[in-house]
Amino acid sequence: MPDANPPAGGALAFFIDLQPPEGDFGADVLAGLTKPQKTLDSKYFYDPAGSELFDAITEAPEYYLTRTEIALLDAIGPELRERAGPGAVVLEPGAGSSVKIHKLINALDAPSAFVGMDISGEHVKAACEEIAADYPQLTVGAVCHDFTQPLEVTALPLPQGKRLVFFPGSTIGNFELIGALDLLHVLRGWLRPGDAMLIGVDLRKDGAVLEAAYDDAGKVTAAFNYNLIKRINAELDGTIDASALIYRAHWNPYRSRVEMYLQADRDIAFTVAGQRFQLREQETIHTENSHKFTISTFQDLAARAGFDSVHAWTDPDQAFSIHWLEVGGEA
Repeated sequence: MPDANPPAGGALAFFIDLQPPEGDFGADVLAGLTKPQKTLDSKYFYDPAGSELFDAITEAPEYYLTRTEIALLDAIGPELRERAGPGAVVLEPGAGSSVKIHKLINALDAPSAFVGMDISGEHVKAACEEIAADYPQLTVGAVCHDFTQPLEVTALPLPQGKRLVFFPGSTIGNFELIGALDLLHVLRGWLRPGDAMLIGVDLRKDGAVLEAAYDDAGKVTAAFNYNLIKRINAELDGTIDASALIYRAHWNPYRSRVEMYLQADRDIAFTVAGQRFQLREQETIHTENSHKFTISTFQDLAARAGFDSVHAWTDPDQAFSIHWLEVGGEA
């Protein structure tokens, strides 16, 4: 097992590849397109071009989430320092937002380690190497792992210290509610009594604000969706005419989520991997959901996963929240 002490020069202390199975892009696309409500799995948005488009989305004027969460992290930094105490061990599933993790590390009292985890080994290794270079006195490790699956954290070469799972960005909202509950159960399994989780959660608000956030005037979010069609055409011999598809974002108040679709503006036929499909005029392909919570509905979900909700912060407009959850008992 690698040594947990930080190596000279700010290199990674360890990189562990647990060889998680990658999704089968072709099989998943074909399965989604054969459903009565055609769907595409949003995890396939993030090829290199899609990742660049998502970065651009976060800078759109209508997309309040990223800048609001960053400002809130700045505002609550002293409280995070006090709650985490000295020598915290930070664990980040889906590591990648360097701005947010820098905010957290800078706020904490001499954290002892940071470990980033992601299903893409190349991505998480590069992201964690940047952290290691910026914080040469910090033990930094990377793990190639599907964070929706259980992980034996005690097997990692971690120093002693309070563990703090950092899960920003309201990523929890992209899961169906049962999937969100399952994920919270998994992340709780990384923690011991007295450890904590810091999680960003977007809040319910006016539907027009939400629809604008997910259908920006610059049409970057639309391009993000069309990029998945380009990927299907390029990698799966698809013949989907993207010009026949109109991007739509719809606030569904009954399910408390923004639903994203590609809607046919005319009847079209196409093939993917040799299989033939049809879309009738007005028929949709469902591409993604983003669930929104109230403070109490998220705390109820966290409680069902075994967390104690200790504190929740919101921005002045109460658009976004950050929650401090703990595992009951003493460390």
